[in-house]
This record gives sequence, structure tokens and C-alpha cells, in this order.
Amino acid sequence: MPEQLPALDYPKLFQDLPDSYLLLTPDGTIVTNSDQHVAVSLLPREKVVGRNIFDAFPSAPESQRALYESHEYVRQHKQAHTMALTRYDLERPAELGGGTEERYWQITHYPLLDSEGNLQYILQRPQDVTEKHLAEQRSNQIAQELAESQDQARFVLEALPVMIWTSQADGSITAFNQRWLSFTGRSKAESMGWGWTQDIHPEEREAVTQRWQQAAAAGEEFQLEFRLRRHDGHYRWVLVRCVPRVDSEGHTASWVGGGTDIHEQKELVQEMLEANERQAELSDQAYQAYQLARSQKETFHNLFEQAPALICILRGPEHRFEFVNTSYQSLFPGRPLVGRPLAEALPEVAEQGFGAVLDGVYSTGEPFYGNELLVRIDRHSNGELQDGYFNFTYQLFAEGDQKAGITVFAFDVTDLVLARKALEKLRDDAATNSR
Repeated sequence: MPEQLPALDYPKLFQDLPDSYLLLTPDGTIVTNSDQHVAVSLLPREKVVGRNIFDAFPSAPESQRALYESHEYVRQHKQAHTMALTRYDLERPAELGGGTEERYWQITHYPLLDSEGNLQYILQRPQDVTEKHLAEQRSNQIAQELAESQDQARFVLEALPVMIWTSQADGSITAFNQRWLSFTGRSKAESMGWGWTQDIHPEEREAVTQRWQQAAAAGEEFQLEFRLRRHDGHYRWVLVRCVPRVDSEGHTASWVGGGTDIHEQKELVQEMLEANERQAELSDQAYQAYQLARSQKETFHNLFEQAPALICILRGPEHRFEFVNTSYQSLFPGRPLVGRPLAEALPEVAEQGFGAVLDGVYSTGEPFYGNELLVRIDRHSNGELQDGYFNFTYQLFAEGDQKAGITVFAFDVTDLVLARKALEKLRDDAATNSR
């Protein structure tokens, strides 16, 4: 005779199932639940068995309505039904510290039929998908923030009053903003890679291309002035500056560049230089030449006065302002400069070390070139310093054989520098969010 198997304790087997289950009668009365269901529901079995599910586990009206509709589907069709993602927060008992836990569930109801096909029980399987759901929410939020950051970056690229581009590590261009394309009149496809070089003036194309390739190979910042063909066929002087973006290992990952049209300033400087040479040639002539030189001096004064560059003349070792053009004076509205030494007229500038630099130029005769130097200026004489960035030259001039003073010639490149810094920050934020 085969050994008789012991009688099975089905309620105990159900409670030991390795998952979360709740057994209901067709009207929703709780018959029993598995041990794992007890654990996740945070309620002892004796507090729920025999009670209606809506009474034992109260929830928001919309959640109860969805639960009832799922039960009704099983009762009518005798088929399993999975509810939409449901939020049901758990109230922790006082002995477990109290409070509410945010929880999300994927609930499925299965029909259990008798031998005649009648619905005998409804088996509920609630799966806690909180971590998965919150992870998806975080992922969607990160994706949305990244998309917004990218949209903002594209907006900045198109809105900045500067020609902007990006390139690969080897220097081949990967993107232009619309201002570059509008300037050249070329399509994006024509300009990508090294196609943009076709708009450089033929006399400078090879040298500019080589300089850029050398800078890209060395990973060094690049700045250069050259002539670029405008959409109407005219070549105009532009000032470009490119900076590398370095990865965590110190390698150049890409480049970002900005360019501004400086054609008028360039021509003005050239005109001044040529006029100055002509004046020198005529300085030793007779009365008529003197009259001509005097006329030219007035012209120079007007040119310097109306020039879009910042120009001033500092006389003597104390750097006393002898001439200040309109553009220079506009930096300090309401502050008298002419006739006053630098330390008295612009103490905040002198205290930033520029007085010492002027002393060096005056004593050694060596010119000083500043590139995108930060200068903090009290523009409105109220004690509030504002940041500005300037490209400038300090050049000693003599009268006879004696040192006379220093000429200052500068461009305000604040907008260009701030635009580049804003672009770099946006790109870094986008790179951080993408990780």
C-alpha cells in the first residue's frame, strides 16, 4: 500500500504563498490574505478578514470607484482584469512609528470558478510598483528638464547679437546660429565642416585655416581678425574668438566660438594711422602745410571724438587725462575726467592695478595689450562697481626726445564675453542633466 499523504492545510498554504494575494467573495468580503499581503498592507490579518474590502482598506472615492468597476468586470465576464496604476497610501500603525507612506500599485483581479463555472471567489494580486513609478517620474522629469535646457540653449544661440558656432575637437564646424548664416547668406549644409572657410577673403583663407587647425590641435584658445564675405559679396572685418570645452580627462571635447563685425572700427583705426603718417610727412612744411596740418588735427580730433572705440590721452607720469572721446566718457557719465590724474578721477580703476600697468608702460616704453580684461567700474558714482570686459592697448608717445604720455585705445567686449559665458554655462548644465 502506498504511504498516505497528510491532509493539506489549504488556508495555511494560501497564506504562505510567496507573493501578495487577497481572497474575496464575489461581493468583496475578505476571506483571507497571504502573509506578504499582511506585510505590505501594514494591517494584521484579524483586522481585515470578514470585512468588506472598501471598509477594511478605505481610499479616495475615485480609487474605490475604479476598484468596484474592476470587481464588476470580473463578476460579469468571469475574466481577469488589471486596473490602471493606482495610488493608495499606507497608514503606518502607531507601533511602527505612524505616518503615511506614498505607494503606487498595479492591481489585478482573477476569477476563481467552481466546477459549474460560477464565480466563487475573486483573487486580488496587488503589486507594489512604487519604486518603478517614482523612477519613471524622475526619468521623465530629467528628460523634460534636459529638453527645456536644450530649447533654452537654442534660443540663446539664435537671440545673441553675436555669430556663434560649435565644432568638433579637430576644428570642423558642427553648428552655426542663424546670425552667422544670415551674415554669409550660406545654407547650413554649405557651411558645415570646413565649408565655412570658402567665405574667408582669398588673401587670408589659407593662413586663417592653418592658424585655426594649429589651435585646435594644441587645444589652445584662438582669437583672430580676418575678412569674411557677407551675403552681398562685400568682405568685412570680423573678430573671432574660440575656446575649448575640456572633458574630465583633460582632453578637448569640442569648441565654441563667437564672432563680431568690427569693420567700421578697423577702417577707422586704419584711417587714423594713415592720416597720422600724412601729418608727420607735412609737419616740416611752410605756412600752408601748417594750415593743412591744423585742419587735419581738427579732423583727427573729430574722428577720435566720434569713434566707436574708447580713446583717451594720459599726460605725464601721473597719467593726467588730457583728452577723452565721447565713447570713453560715456562709461563715466557725470564724472569730470579731463585735467585730473587717473588716481583722482578713477580711483577704482587705479586700485585694480591699472595704475601700476601705466607706470610700467611709461617707465619702460613697452606697450601693453589687454585681451578681455575684467575692469570693475563705478559707472554712476554711487559706489556700486559693475563688471566690464575690454580689449585695449597702452602705448607710450613722445614729443621730441622726451616721454610725453600714454595713448589708450580700447574696445568694450562685455556683451561678447557675457554671451560666451552664458552659452558655456547652458552647455555645461545640459551635459550635467544628460548624465
